[in-house]
Amino acid sequence: MTTTRRPREPLREQPRDHDEPGSGGGETAGRSVLRREQLAERVTLASRITLLTSLAVGVTLAVASVAVYVTLRMELESSLDESLTERARATAQTAFAQSYLTGSLPSDFVTPSDVRLAVVTPEGQVRGEALLVKELNTTELAVARGTEDRTLRTAVVDGERHRIVAVPQPGGDALVIAQSMEPTYASLERLTLVAWSVGLAGVLLAGLAGWAVAANGLRPVRRLTAAAERVTRTDDLRPITVTGTDELARLTVAFNMMLASLAASRLRQNQLVADAGHELRTPLTSLRTNIELLAQADRTGGLPATQRAELLTDVHAQVDELGTLVGDLVELNRDEPLGGHPEKIDLGDVVDAAVTRVRRRTATVRLEVSTEQWMVDGEPALLERAVTNLLDNAVKWSPPGGTVDVRLVGGVLTVRDHGPGIDQGDLPHVFDRFYRSAEARTRSGSGLGLAIVRRTADRHAGHVTAGNAPDGGAVLTLTVPGSGVRGHPRSDG
Repeated sequence: MTTTRRPREPLREQPRDHDEPGSGGGETAGRSVLRREQLAERVTLASRITLLTSLAVGVTLAVASVAVYVTLRMELESSLDESLTERARATAQTAFAQSYLTGSLPSDFVTPSDVRLAVVTPEGQVRGEALLVKELNTTELAVARGTEDRTLRTAVVDGERHRIVAVPQPGGDALVIAQSMEPTYASLERLTLVAWSVGLAGVLLAGLAGWAVAANGLRPVRRLTAAAERVTRTDDLRPITVTGTDELARLTVAFNMMLASLAASRLRQNQLVADAGHELRTPLTSLRTNIELLAQADRTGGLPATQRAELLTDVHAQVDELGTLVGDLVELNRDEPLGGHPEKIDLGDVVDAAVTRVRRRTATVRLEVSTEQWMVDGEPALLERAVTNLLDNAVKWSPPGGTVDVRLVGGVLTVRDHGPGIDQGDLPHVFDRFYRSAEARTRSGSGLGLAIVRRTADRHAGHVTAGNAPDGGAVLTLTVPGSGVRGHPRSDG
């Protein structure tokens, strides 16, 4: 059958699908990626471990089997060549070959043996087993003529692979011996079959071992997964049991620590809501009472102007108290760290601004101020509010006509009043949210001012402490890291 070929056309660059406007190449690629992602999501970690283990063992066994096969084949062929060469040289030294050449020894004499024989003269005369004689060529003739010391090659004789060796013999002839390699290759084939069987069995065993290891090794991970799902489903933050000391046990400990942190955060949140509700109840109740009293008085003819003014003043004060409380709650609810671009400010200027503000609100307490330059990275409004809270607290506890000492030295702001001081039992709690001592409950305030001070210190990598002066009065210190120039104090009486 004759086929007519069409002339080849010059190759032209075909446009890519994703390069053509409106082509579906991008959509097809997207679907392919999506399918791969879905497949990866469906394959479990245990399946991946099992697959990787089986693949690793299979590759290792394959490489080892190939190495063993190649090495053994080379050794067997080398051993066969050496043995065949030695037999040929030994036979050449006897009268056997000459008798075989002259015909005095029948060719059937050597047929039952595992070798085939032939003799080649320098003139090219060949005598021997007919099947072997047909396969001889100039390679063996070169040995008879003395140009080669020995030749070795593989040829097919009577449908079987034979190894043929030719060696010189006394008298100038060449003795040719051929031995079948089929037994050798049969052994190699059996070895290949055994190697495949062992390899498949090894892969299956490795898969089973990998599955067992994955199933048992990932049991803590499954427990963690079940615990996370339980938390999501039931909001149950109970820790799970830790077993062992390995990496998975450490992961379990870390997970339990996270659960404990979540539980503590939830407890703080609930406590904040409860405390805020308690603090808001009092001004709201007072507001409702005053508003109802005003409404009732308006229905019955109204109150005298003096009493009405007092009630309105009280209402305004309660509204201010509510506004302050809500503002404090919003400030305390800010859990984010200090902004990424804080300002470079002088803490001394912040203290002076806070002192000026507090002086406008009080006329019965004197503030003695001494500050020095201290540059910090922070939020001016937040720092000023914290300093103002410290000053307001000191003014509130100072007796009429008393003095509040304000000192800023080396980044340490000290505010001291000359009031009754702080009870030892209250010292650890003065910066807690909504904490108010027994004496403080009779005074105005929300119990959040000093909590804001501590929150401000934390956000600026500082700290705040409370204590009592030896000669009476409370001493509160706010420390903020920064840099400054000492020896240049600024005093303001």
